[in-house]
Formats: sequence, C-alpha cells, structure tokens
Amino acid sequence: MSAAYSGSSPRSEPDSADAAWYRSFGAELVAQGLSPRELQRMVAETRAEAESAGIAPASLFGPAVLFARELASALKEDGAGSQATEHTPGPVVLRLHDVTVRRGRRTVLSNFTLTVRRGEIVAVVGSNGAGKSTLLQACAGLLRTSSGRVERTERFGYAPQLDALAPLLTVDEHLRLFGVLDGASQSRAVPTGHQILHRLGWRPNGSQITRTLSGGTQQKLNLALAQLASPELLLLDEPYQGLDALAYEDLWTLISAWRGSGAGVLLVTHLLRDIDFVDRVVELPTPDSSTGDSKTKDHAA
Repeated sequence: MSAAYSGSSPRSEPDSADAAWYRSFGAELVAQGLSPRELQRMVAETRAEAESAGIAPASLFGPAVLFARELASALKEDGAGSQATEHTPGPVVLRLHDVTVRRGRRTVLSNFTLTVRRGEIVAVVGSNGAGKSTLLQACAGLLRTSSGRVERTERFGYAPQLDALAPLLTVDEHLRLFGVLDGASQSRAVPTGHQILHRLGWRPNGSQITRTLSGGTQQKLNLALAQLASPELLLLDEPYQGLDALAYEDLWTLISAWRGSGAGVLLVTHLLRDIDFVDRVVELPTPDSSTGDSKTKDHAA
C-alpha cells in the first residue's frame, strides 16, 4: 500500500483544511482496501470535481471518512473495483527502436527498445550510471543517438532533473515564455500555470524572481512548465526532487490525472514506493565496463 497518506504535518497555507480533508479521504480509502490505482483514481476524480465546482471538498462531499466509505461501498456493490482501474492504452506517443548512446568510449545505452502509449505510466529504474537521465534526454531530442531510431509525438513536455529555469526571470515570465514556445497564448499560459501550481500545493507570486525560490518550489515550477500545453507525452526525471511529503502526494494525484486525460508518462525514479502507481517498470542495469553492453528488463508493476 502507498505511504502517501501516512501522518504528516498540514500545510501552513490557506488551503490546509482542504489538504487535511484529502489526507483523511485517502487514508480511509486505503483502510477500505482500495488498490493504489483505485486510490489514485478516486482522489484525482474527487479533487477535479471539487475544483470544477469551486467548492471546498468538505462543503461539497461532507465528512471525508464517510464519503470515502460510501465510495468504497459503491465500488464493491457494482463490481467496479479492480475493473474500474483497468484501462486500454491509446496510440503510441513514444517509440525507441534499438537506440544506442555512447559517450566517448563508453556505451551508456545499448540497443534499447521501448514503447509508451497514451494513458500509460512507465517508470525507469536503475543504479547510478545506468543511463536513466541519458535516456530521457534522448527521448526529448536533446541528445544525439549513436544508432537506432526515436519516434515521438510533437506534443511533449520534459522536466529534467537539473531544472532549466532562468534565475533572473520571474515565475510569470517563465510561464509566458514557455507558453509561447508551446504555441499557447500568454493570456492562457499564466492562469493555466498557476492552476497546475495550485494543485502542487503552491500559490505563487507571479512577480517573484526564480532564484529566490526554494529548491522544492523551483521543482514545482519546472513540473508546471512541462505540463503547460497539455502534452500527449510527459518525460519526468525524478520529479519529486526537493518536494515534501504533501507535495509528493499532490504530484502523484496530478500524474494520475494526466494519465486519466490521455497523456503517456515516462518517469525516472529510485523510490520503490513509486512502483505501486505505474503500469510498467523498465530496469536499466549498469553496462558492463568491458563490453559496454546492457540488457534491459521490462515488466509490469
């Protein structure tokens, strides 16, 4: 079971009552025996409904524990439990075929093949030096491959492990800049970015200079920029870096919502608890120092 709803201190923000409600809601769903995928789906749908209505969840749904028990009971009665979490992946948004990447004499990736479809979350794991970040850079077109083929949808977002933020630009300047690059209007980019940041537990001051933000807050902005244009593919390199426990919870709720909206997600992680929330896990072993070869393991979560 997920540890995302274990006890942690509430946010010192105006929405702390809402955050506490969602924690209680999630904890009761876990107690009722929902699987991690069911849990993520129910939390995402409940949050989306409350945000769409513009009403606090406690006012809209009543006590969190009672509402969670009602939902769990309804799932059991109509048999929707495990079936509701099954989904049919959509069209391919990323395909790598026999991709090899070399750095000098060292082979980082060797004959690597991978397919990611819309509505699918794929996790990449492996030891340091296995080529996880290199893989995402190749997927994003930032790194030339030595051989093989990379096919990718044009609508994609990339959040690197080392953020690509400009330290002297403000939050809203980043949103406007990335919005223009992604083909969105400036008038739409800023409110969309703020909405994503709200869902990550931060109410931004748009005029704040990026270098004055904490590492975790910069990572939230990094994630919002990647999702700004509602891409069909999201490439996330250890997206939880610098996030506290509540923000980590919010991140997975958001990723679940992205998957629910039809995006494919490829993320690098070293956290074992993340594996409960994904559809497939790809393991990148460290290449043999003498041959540079590696064999990739791909299995269902």
